[in-house]
Amino acid sequence: MADDLLVIIPTRGRPQAVPAIVQAWDDTGATADLLFCVDTDDPELAAYKQHAVDLKGDGRVRFTFGKRRRLCGTLNQAAVKNAGGYRFLAFLGDDHRPRPAAMPWDARIRECLSGGPGIAYGNDLLRGEALPTAVAMTSDIVQALGYMAPPELVHLFLDNAWFDWGRGASCITYLPDTIIEHMHPAAGKALNDDGYLEANSNERFTADRDAYENYSATRLADDIKKINALKE
Repeated sequence: MADDLLVIIPTRGRPQAVPAIVQAWDDTGATADLLFCVDTDDPELAAYKQHAVDLKGDGRVRFTFGKRRRLCGTLNQAAVKNAGGYRFLAFLGDDHRPRPAAMPWDARIRECLSGGPGIAYGNDLLRGEALPTAVAMTSDIVQALGYMAPPELVHLFLDNAWFDWGRGASCITYLPDTIIEHMHPAAGKALNDDGYLEANSNERFTADRDAYENYSATRLADDIKKINALKE
């Protein structure tokens, strides 16, 4: 382990995001470890594998290749697997880009979460304080819950869960000066490719919304209790 913070990035169909994100690490002075999670059935698999070869000498960067589990499933598998080896875990989409600041964004996250347990998020210039579309948390939360996001979700409403966990357990911090820009079509910063069209379809929205409403009604309170227990 080269660092105490692991940033997990599930990615599909966007191999061009890999060098752009690594460049963002360089531009911001980030030292956090970076894990790209790639599906073995990805149409762009060859390009991802070439990036893995090209970046083999960069000690910050790793790749995993596995069967498609969709965003939430892939994130949870990587988070649970790595929670014992890192003090902090973070999620960025492959369309998030950290931006330079007075203090490197990953250093600010470590500072914020050093008292743990806790959840922190920066300003994505889209939802801002309203939702943590990119998030970091102490790894003991993942270990206590057994996941980094409710496993009944597929792609949407993960950020609602993180927000509700943090508010419910009074352990969430918004970092307005820590910019992790969301280069999303909703912000006019990307085109609607196949990945966005699938993830944001009416069917996906309805299914994930219903799943989150059920989770909120049945298990959210228990998960908040587990997070609060970490403070004892």
